[in-house]
Amino acid sequence: MSAAVKYTLGRIGLFVIVLAALWFVEMNLFLKLMLALVFSAAASFFLLRGWRDEMAEEMAVAAERRRAEKERLRSALAGEDEEPKHNP
Repeated sequence: MSAAVKYTLGRIGLFVIVLAALWFVEMNLFLKLMLALVFSAAASFFLLRGWRDEMAEEMAVAAERRRAEKERLRSALAGEDEEPKHNP
């Protein structure tokens, strides 16, 4: 499973857990949702640090791969990758 999927599911899971804890507190539903969002975001900052770092590394590797491929394609279109032709 990719790190992005793990991190996203972890964030959703934390939100659901916090919302479930707030469910029995007497307050407006919108306020419960907002508090669950804020508290789960704060908790994920500490609890999901490893998955967040793993996801950031995967994204950096993918961005570098795309940049290298883009440069390779640009040089191929400019004719820089062609081998010099020898006429014997």
